[in-house]
Amino acid sequence: MIVSASYKTDIPAFYGEWFINRLDAGYCLMVNPYGRQVYRIRLEREHVDGFVFWTKNLGPFFDRLAIVQERGYPFLVQYTINGYPRTLEFSVVNPERSIEHMKSVSEAYGPEVAVWRYDTIIFSSVTPPDFHRSNFERLSRALEGTTNEVVVSFAQIYQKTLRNMNWAAKKFGFTWEDPADEVKLSLLNDLAEIAKSHKMQLTMCSQPQYSVSGVINARCVDVDRLSKVADCPIGAGLKGNRPGCGCYASKDIGEYDTCPHGCVYCYAVLNRELAQSRFREHDPEGEFLFEPKGYMGDAEDVRDSDKQVGVQIRLI
Repeated sequence: MIVSASYKTDIPAFYGEWFINRLDAGYCLMVNPYGRQVYRIRLEREHVDGFVFWTKNLGPFFDRLAIVQERGYPFLVQYTINGYPRTLEFSVVNPERSIEHMKSVSEAYGPEVAVWRYDTIIFSSVTPPDFHRSNFERLSRALEGTTNEVVVSFAQIYQKTLRNMNWAAKKFGFTWEDPADEVKLSLLNDLAEIAKSHKMQLTMCSQPQYSVSGVINARCVDVDRLSKVADCPIGAGLKGNRPGCGCYASKDIGEYDTCPHGCVYCYAVLNRELAQSRFREHDPEGEFLFEPKGYMGDAEDVRDSDKQVGVQIRLI
């Protein structure tokens, strides 16, 4: 089993202590965001083929990566570095620091471990297409030799995204749009050429309709890459998380509405205030990253993530 930590929140930046505590315990509990069942995810080494960490700031977690490696777990790092204005990313670490973190990961653990994400691409009056061309070139140049892949995607405007983008645009005085495909494809062609010139493959996350020449579909949970890191084959089938997703099967241990980075385009956060509140309430000693209200704590009511058996947890 591959464990994703986590596309729902930034565990390395904010919840590293909890993660190591759960490794010590050998399991964690997570809530299915749709059916609200609670699952026990086994984290013992014999049950975990490897981890995929997703982050915008690896600094607080860097020393903990050494613990993960010492315990024999292979891992990948999906590292988002956008370099956007603060009006879009309120409290994300300075991109120059993230670049140094990513270089350190590559030097310490090998060039297959870290994958750069320029994600998600926002079209606005502060980030027009030409901004992305020059910004992507600057970041690509700085990251050359650190990774061989850069993952991109265009913003998918869910209802919460629409609300948060409109709020930020009004508050900070910018405009934004979801442009025609011609604009996106033109930009993609240029980004693919820039990536190639810096020895990276441009891959497209969950949007195969934009896979133009020079761009291939991303597998963010990537068995082939993880097998190279582990130096042994890892068996897992393709099982995307949404239409168009090319990922292999994994179990995600995060929780929505818990990341306080403040990225207004984020699909995983209803609003920053809620995420900040949950971050303050987080218990690093707890079984859950964020315990659901009404959880009764009856062990027989918890489904095992491997066997998928049991009854629905009592949540009130």
